[in-house]
Amino acid sequence: METRELRYFVAVAEELHFGRAAQRLGIAQPPLSRAIRQMERRLGAALLERTSRGVALTEVGAVLLREGRAALDAVDAADRRARRAALAVNGSAGIVLVTKAGAANELLAKLLDAYAAEPDAVPVEVVLCGPGAQERLLRDGRADVGLLHLPFDSTAGLDTEELRSEEQVVVLPSGHPLAARDRLRLADVAALPDLPLPRWPRLDGTYPEGPGPQVRDHTQLLQLISLGRAAAVLPESCRASLHDGLTAVPVTDAPTVTTVIAWPPHTRSRPLATLVHTATRL
Repeated sequence: METRELRYFVAVAEELHFGRAAQRLGIAQPPLSRAIRQMERRLGAALLERTSRGVALTEVGAVLLREGRAALDAVDAADRRARRAALAVNGSAGIVLVTKAGAANELLAKLLDAYAAEPDAVPVEVVLCGPGAQERLLRDGRADVGLLHLPFDSTAGLDTEELRSEEQVVVLPSGHPLAARDRLRLADVAALPDLPLPRWPRLDGTYPEGPGPQVRDHTQLLQLISLGRAAAVLPESCRASLHDGLTAVPVTDAPTVTTVIAWPPHTRSRPLATLVHTATRL
């Protein structure tokens, strides 16, 4: 099966409309239809149900869509990594480091300063992303290394080194009655009707249901807390970025957060190895 055919099928399966899929691919509709029929003949099964009401995936088509997306992602990742390897051979490649916006700011700043002092250091491009996106960027070849946070991020299939572990705190408006407490429990935080927990976007951009406000980054979150519209449970290192009007109270039964540095396995980049060694030394 050719990658071109997989791209054709994935486009039709996602659009569920041959005309829109052809427009998305930049080809005419007849050759697209012929290509899908040829795939079905070779597989010996229908991939799509075509009716007067539209197009729908068959059970076989749903399997090919899932596997086809993974295969195309792997091909695209291989292409990106090969291009970056070519730049490295030519001496013009830097390192792309991805991290969640607003997380581990102090650690990241120390790491970048310490790495820049290394004799073989190369430029580091920092990509700030939303929650959970670091893993995807590492897997698809758009980032070389990332800072991830357990137990919230998955490190399956990645090489990692643990950097630090820390407890969590709840960030509240300083004038809230609970802000004067020495410690709280998760049940106390969940029972705050006036300060709901925020809702972060999923990887597909949608938000889970719930009473809390939708947030995209830590700057927006801290402003909502200052306005008395939300509370948030965050790693203790967030204290360094809290401004006047916000208070952090330890949450005794919240899970410990472990920051790890992660990279795709089998990486053979000397500058990346130096960066990882610098991080573990810090």
